[in-house]
Amino acid sequence: MLSKSPIQETALTSRIRVADISHRYGDRLALNQLSFDVRPAEIFGLLGPNGGGKTTLFRLLSTLLPLQFGTANIAGLDLASQAQQIRTLIGVTFQSPSLDGKLTVQENLKHQAHLYGISGAPMRERIENALQHLGLTDRKHDLAESLSGGLKRRVEIAKGLLHSPQVLLLDEPSTGLDPGARHDLWKYLKQLQHKEGVTILITTHLMEEAEHCDRLGILHQGELVALGTPDELRASVGGDCLTIHSDHLEQLSDQISATFGVTPQLVNHSLRLEHSRGHELLKELIDAFPEQVTSVSLGKPTLEDVFIHETGHQFWQAEETT
Repeated sequence: MLSKSPIQETALTSRIRVADISHRYGDRLALNQLSFDVRPAEIFGLLGPNGGGKTTLFRLLSTLLPLQFGTANIAGLDLASQAQQIRTLIGVTFQSPSLDGKLTVQENLKHQAHLYGISGAPMRERIENALQHLGLTDRKHDLAESLSGGLKRRVEIAKGLLHSPQVLLLDEPSTGLDPGARHDLWKYLKQLQHKEGVTILITTHLMEEAEHCDRLGILHQGELVALGTPDELRASVGGDCLTIHSDHLEQLSDQISATFGVTPQLVNHSLRLEHSRGHELLKELIDAFPEQVTSVSLGKPTLEDVFIHETGHQFWQAEETT
């Protein structure tokens, strides 16, 4: 039996593989030694605040930027040396608009199909299928410039699907979509995943959207700080999360450490604690420091809590500081 080449072996176990990728813009390090893989027919999310490195990585994987450091392959093809072949296998929806406003929805899709050599009956069938699944059938004769932001976004996604890609790259796919359209979009993405075996990689800063992914990589300041399923990431926090408010945070933090042997994090003018017996600790905190504690809340870990756990500050604060 013939042995498989390393590239063939990679193609069997992962549809996208990133190894030690770094990228600089002058003196600024945008990505720092990222490594992860995306399995066949998996929906993989890159979650992070604006400025965290998501867009740079997306541009690298979509072949818009050349690799500086590290390696990557898509569907067994090397990103550095086989970019042209990769372009025929991927569908890409960028965050920036790419529609011609003076053309109708249908005309925009026809021009996209022609770029991939699709015409005649196959083109018409694919366009009608995309329009139907994305709720655009009744708008196909409308000029693109007359559409709302959410409808334009749906047309952008339809363009990326016309050539039946093996890998779909979506940069902030829910931008501009109302809740109903977002629900329909994810229903369609799940259908592509399960019925057609499409591998999907999305970038997002929306926690709700990230929950739909099979696995997530959390990016912060160009580094991958956590990787796993949403359930695995929440479980990594290690229990319930308590948020404590006080007029004397530093003093209360020292008192909690001395009394309970746990060290709170100072996050956005509050103290944050992770504890396996959060409901019991809440009562004990109030009993021990009735004057210092002005309010306290208890909740199960969220993806926001995972981000705080790994970085020490809240998601929106990271956006402001990057």
